[in-house]
Amino acid sequence: MKKNEGKWLFTSESVTEGHPDKVCDQISDAVLDAILENDPMARVACETFAATGMIVIAGEITTDSYVDIPSVARNTLKEIGYNGSDVSFDYKTCAVMTSIDEQSPDIAQGVNDAYETRGEGQLDIGAGDQGMMFGYANDDTPEYMPLPISLSHKLAMKLAEVRKNDPDSFLSPDGKSQVTVEYEGPKPKRIDTVVVSTQHRDTVDEATVREFVTKNVIEAVISPELMDDQTRIFINPTGRFVIGGPAGDTGLTGRKIIVDTYGGFGRHGGGCFSGKDPTKVDRSAAYAARHIAKNIVAAGLANECEVQIAYAIGVARPVSVMVDTFGTGKIDDTKLASIVNKICDLRPAAIIKDLDLRRPIYKKTAAYGHFGREDADFYWERLDLVDAFREEASKL
Repeated sequence: MKKNEGKWLFTSESVTEGHPDKVCDQISDAVLDAILENDPMARVACETFAATGMIVIAGEITTDSYVDIPSVARNTLKEIGYNGSDVSFDYKTCAVMTSIDEQSPDIAQGVNDAYETRGEGQLDIGAGDQGMMFGYANDDTPEYMPLPISLSHKLAMKLAEVRKNDPDSFLSPDGKSQVTVEYEGPKPKRIDTVVVSTQHRDTVDEATVREFVTKNVIEAVISPELMDDQTRIFINPTGRFVIGGPAGDTGLTGRKIIVDTYGGFGRHGGGCFSGKDPTKVDRSAAYAARHIAKNIVAAGLANECEVQIAYAIGVARPVSVMVDTFGTGKIDDTKLASIVNKICDLRPAAIIKDLDLRRPIYKKTAAYGHFGREDADFYWERLDLVDAFREEASKL
């Protein structure tokens, strides 16, 4: 996606854990984690809707374990900080409604017994749905993520950190960040614009919010070398942000998929991640594609890489694997794709095993992005394929 010539701008956004859509993502993944903790083989597709004073959780869940879903939702809201009317939402008094059914048997039969081995008595997992998934990496940052989304996530995380570290903070849970980076050719040169909007208590004035956020969030995250006297900074540009969270806007699982991935720098297949067990390739194959793309860039085989994997429902092996290095590859993209197919087993069962995806690790993925995170549980961020990619490339 990077442009090789001239100056150009690119913008990405992130949101805090208190954003209403992210509240829903976290509740859905918290339910998934609670189920996987007792039943790693469960099938979970959990969706959450949030509005003023109300949480609705629905979906298809097949499991032998019991989970108190309303308690999971309330505990998640409490951890985020929605604990009273002064922050527009209260985990203690909000209504929590559930509507849960089992996974459709028509879908389950294709997942339980893949097309390739059906009737042979040797079961393999088929893809839980058709579709295409993308993974992306570039050399903007040490974590191989595009700089605009990396900085946007760090600003949003810092907003939450300073709020939670101060019990008397005037900040409230909802918030958004946005960063515009100016590139010169393929390299980021400076920050053109920073936007931060944060929910706050009604007792504080605009000037105090602006001063606090500038000093404790923006200056704490963004290197002064990237900013100059032409950099524009907007903090709460509406002038007031007291009503927030589900009281300010309805929330829904899967409505921040660009925040979850690459901030628009890389493509997205369309399916969300949160609330889905790893037999759903929307999630597991997207993680695998990121794993591959990151290792290709880290191996020095490209400065930028996007991987697409596509599946047919009930079929284990992908119908296609594509690698695009946008002209930065050291070898031909078609040959890179052949290397990927040789090294990586992209059947859902193999991805689940290789990335150890039946663990209850998902709630912490549901805010601040699924990729580029320094977390030991995120196996898809490991650089464990670098040597294998280099070795195969050296044979060409």
